[in-house]
Amino acid sequence: MVEAHEYFFVEEAGSLPGGLTYAFLKRGLDLAITRAEVLKIADLARLHFSEEELDSFIVQFQRILDYVEQLKQVDVTDIEPTSHVSLIADFEKHVFREDEVKPSLPVEESLANAPDPGAGHFRVPKVL
Repeated sequence: MVEAHEYFFVEEAGSLPGGLTYAFLKRGLDLAITRAEVLKIADLARLHFSEEELDSFIVQFQRILDYVEQLKQVDVTDIEPTSHVSLIADFEKHVFREDEVKPSLPVEESLANAPDPGAGHFRVPKVL
């Protein structure tokens, strides 16, 4: 069941198994997710959910969207944009290092757990 702290108005309402009801409430924010959108995301990801799982995902997605809205309110005007989360002093040394040849696993050891090893290679089902 969705907890309704600090929310202002009902965005969407419905029912859960067992006769429980839920309401997707939002704090006057721009983002709200609907059951149809969660079903579309699940379909695109080729995921299938029971009704209980679907209801749980709707709540989880809404919480994620609420958090994203919270992050949008952070003042970042004096923060310089970066390409990475943290840049250490010798960052470029690690990112742009020269490639080095190093020893790897022997072929036999690499193929030891392969379900269908070929002659010195991984054999996979034909795709085309």
